[in-house]
Amino acid sequence: MLQSKKSQLTGKQKAAIFLVTLGSDVSSEIFKHLREDEIEQLTFEIARLDKIEPEDKDRVLQEFQELMMAQGFITTGGIEYAREVLERALGTQKAIDIVNRLTSSLQVRPFDFIRRTDPSHLLNFIQGEHPQTIALILAYLEPNKGAQILSGLSHQIQADVAKRIATMDRTSPEVLREVERVLERKLSTLASEDYTSAGGIDAIVEVLNNVDRGTEKIIIEALEEEDPELAEEIKKRMFVFEDIVLLDDRSIQKVLREVDSQDLAKALKGVDAEVQEKIFRNMSKRASSLLREDMDFMGPIRLRDVEEAQQKIVNIIRKLEEAGDIIVARAGEEELIV
Repeated sequence: MLQSKKSQLTGKQKAAIFLVTLGSDVSSEIFKHLREDEIEQLTFEIARLDKIEPEDKDRVLQEFQELMMAQGFITTGGIEYAREVLERALGTQKAIDIVNRLTSSLQVRPFDFIRRTDPSHLLNFIQGEHPQTIALILAYLEPNKGAQILSGLSHQIQADVAKRIATMDRTSPEVLREVERVLERKLSTLASEDYTSAGGIDAIVEVLNNVDRGTEKIIIEALEEEDPELAEEIKKRMFVFEDIVLLDDRSIQKVLREVDSQDLAKALKGVDAEVQEKIFRNMSKRASSLLREDMDFMGPIRLRDVEEAQQKIVNIIRKLEEAGDIIVARAGEEELIV
């Protein structure tokens, strides 16, 4: 007996068959909600399709229907409820297969239902919660949405929430589920039973890089008083040396006047051509020529020395910005008129 072709199909091939079956109009709407790499992969699989066997098409559609039905039951009453209903409708083994396939292939991150909520509504929804609860939610949101909400919180708790995100490590699934139940009465039971990592320094840096300068300043100043070491670690990651290309020419020229030539030569050894050219363009021909000679003359240098030189320049940029001598563009701020 021949093995079913459907059992040999990959997930991408099934998705390609499903999209072709739906037709171009519906598929194009689905593509609008996918990432660019996902669109490329599916386009490639669709292009590889020669002929879709009716049996494969029917089974892919049936699988999709079963998965959607199972997810509806899970959303309503959880995995056990879904398994119980599916067992009555499809049999025990079939129900187990569907639920296992769904939980392994459609992993839903905690607070998925909250991530689909408008930030302004979400702010009203959570601002009365404990700072730890707010931090937990923001840690699982996209950085731009988390930034909007953090900016809207009262100044009294902004720094507290930021610190809790930065010092957060791992949260057990039980705690996540309990918080979800209290907030929305909906369990995100598709989340992995493994401990889920979220938060940390990088998480709060991403959020702070998306808030306005005023909010960032209030939070950093509060953290400097409460936890200077944490504040310094966050500030180090807020603006990396390569971000210098985001400065306007006048600001770069002000920065260069404060920078030691040897530090600049070391800092430029470890960056791409775009950053180097941005610096060279804001120097006189003689100065840029001397800088190039210094870079060639010093030869290979240790990565640690490059990073130390870059950090010195970043500190200068931060000092000039705090003094109001230069402006570093922030997301969500008004455009500048020169």
